[in-house]
Amino acid sequence: MIRTFASCAWMIVVALASTYAGATWRFGAHETKAAAPEHLQRHKTEAVSVPIIADGAVAGYVVAQFVYVVDGEALKALSTPPDAFITDEAFRKLYVDKIDFSRLEKYDLAALTQTLREKVNHRLGAEVVRDILVEQFTYVPKADMPH
Repeated sequence: MIRTFASCAWMIVVALASTYAGATWRFGAHETKAAAPEHLQRHKTEAVSVPIIADGAVAGYVVAQFVYVVDGEALKALSTPPDAFITDEAFRKLYVDKIDFSRLEKYDLAALTQTLREKVNHRLGAEVVRDILVEQFTYVPKADMPH
């Protein structure tokens, strides 16, 4: 009887000690991660739809959506988020560029995102946007659009 009681007590002590050690280790790891400052933040813009004019008529639309990485501390100092500036610059760039839609895969997206980042940071007056990534970039011909 004493052996059974001692075995049960030993199992309870081991279970409590391992639970305590696991909880302490898990909490310590979480606390270290939370203490590290997160300076860079990721944000997604709304999709921008740019009409493509060919021969005086709408030939189709380019639909583009971007993800941008921004310095969180610099973002707090801004009165307007960069989303509107990124969308505006993307619309201006895509509307003016002559894009060969038969070879859309050859469009230089790296140059587009670099230009957008530089122009947006210039308009904001600070190096706020660190990088712009392409989330979506498609061309929809007018013939494929529902009437």
